[in-house]
Amino acid sequence: QVQLVESGGGLVQAGGSLRLSCAASGRTFSNYAMGWFRQAPGKEREFVATISWSGDIAYYTDSVKGRFTISRDNTKNTLYLQMNSLKPVDSAIYYCAAKSRGLSAQTTTYNYWGQGTQVTVSS
Repeated sequence: QVQLVESGGGLVQAGGSLRLSCAASGRTFSNYAMGWFRQAPGKEREFVATISWSGDIAYYTDSVKGRFTISRDNTKNTLYLQMNSLKPVDSAIYYCAAKSRGLSAQTTTYNYWGQGTQVTVSS
């Protein structure tokens, strides 16, 4: 089992920045690829970014490329999402997730999920 707890969400104006954190406990954090997903009201959960177990490979959905950066610190068992130039359309609950083996943008391939943290971007 892997337990994931997100933090760092909040209310920010358009153009601002937030850094989300996801603290992992349980099994060895570095054994897992990690991902960030988000879900806005009335919409399905969607992929944001994913990172390999070592942190040297990352992929992003097109809408956040150049604005968001996913990273991890395996010595601290923590995943991060730096979000810059935020837009109102980025408003959602953000979830971190862990999966064994390789990176993936598919929600169904992730084994463990956090409870989410709310991000609200005002115009």
